[in-house]
Amino acid sequence: MNWDIVEGNWNQWKGKVMQEWGELTEDDMTRAKGDREELKGLLQEKYGLAKDEAESKIDEFLKKAS
Repeated sequence: MNWDIVEGNWNQWKGKVMQEWGELTEDDMTRAKGDREELKGLLQEKYGLAKDEAESKIDEFLKKAS
């Protein structure tokens, strides 16, 4: 699955994203608005992940969700 599907259906996906990363809040989801780069930044900020590690976590999430 590619990120365009998530971005296009963000309201449906944000619950799954919050379930995967429990430290993300509703405000974080509003801030991200389905933007992958913004979500990556939030993961870096909230979980202390490196840029590449955050990218890998998003890719793993997409594989699990498909």
